Order: sequence, then C-alpha cells, then structure tokens
Amino acid sequence: MAEALVAIGITSLLVLAICAFTMFSGHSFAALFNYVDLDDCNRICMDQLSRDVRQANYVDSFSTISVSGQVITNKVVLDVPNGAGSAKLSYEWLPGTRALTRTSSSDNIAKVVLHDCDRLNFDVRQRNPVGGSYDVYPVATPGTAKVVDVSWLCSRTIFGRKENTESVQTARIVIRKQGT
Repeated sequence: MAEALVAIGITSLLVLAICAFTMFSGHSFAALFNYVDLDDCNRICMDQLSRDVRQANYVDSFSTISVSGQVITNKVVLDVPNGAGSAKLSYEWLPGTRALTRTSSSDNIAKVVLHDCDRLNFDVRQRNPVGGSYDVYPVATPGTAKVVDVSWLCSRTIFGRKENTESVQTARIVIRKQGT
C-alpha cells in the first residue's frame, strides 16, 4: 500500500513537470513564430514602400492627425510613373484599424501592406542637410520634399497578452528623381 502511494506521488510529479514543460514550450514556439511573421511582414512592407518612394516623381501631398496629443504625419501621396503618364499613390495609416494601406489612382484599390501597426509616422523632409549633422531640414511644402523618413511599431497578442513587440522599423528614403 505504501509503495503504491509513493509511486502515485512520483508519477503525479512527473506528469506535472511534463505538462509545465509542454505549456512553456508551446508558448515559446508561438512567440517565436509570431516574431518571425512580424519580421517578414515588416520587411515586405519596407521593401515596397522604399521602392515606391525611390521611383516617385515627387511628393504630391501629406497630411497629419493627432494621436494621444501628438501630431504625426499619417498619409503621404506620391506621384509615380505609370506607363506614358503618371498616377497618384497614397500610403495611409489609421490608428483605429492599425493598418497601413496602399492605394493607387490607376486601379483605386486599397491594399493593406502592414497590419497590427501600433504607431506609424511619415516625416517628409528636404534633401539639403543641416550643417554639422546627418539630419535634413523639414519640408515647408510638398514641392520641396525629397526625403521621406518613416518609422513604425507593430505588435500582436499571444494568449490574450500583447507580446512580441517588433523593434521600431525606420528608414530614410530619398526620391531618386531629383530634377522633377
């Protein structure tokens, strides 16, 4: 009888340890998959955004909104080559949807290029550098814009908790067509 109680106690401890290890491993694998997926989405979006800005003729317009008392630029409209003419291409982030959408005037279809985005800011600037630094002057009008700085932060929830906050993605993208 005593041997059976000891065996049941040891078996219970082993089953408890295996369950704890399995739950920890499952959470770790889910977090790792989530991080890799966020990183892939961020890379694909940054590649497309960089390609579009570099190939743009000029910045047509940009607009700002207030988020938590902070004014940010959430929309940039670019004039891009389209066959023999040109088209308007807009990138817009709305805090309520947590999504960055890309809309072209040639087909007028809004495509979500980045989702689960907690914060995004476009910083439209001139090309000429500030003396003694690596920074460039802020732009006064869209006509003087030659640089688009973009930064964003994405996150997701795992098992009801916000985890795997991707490090802030930033880029300084220069419009290559400087003569137009």
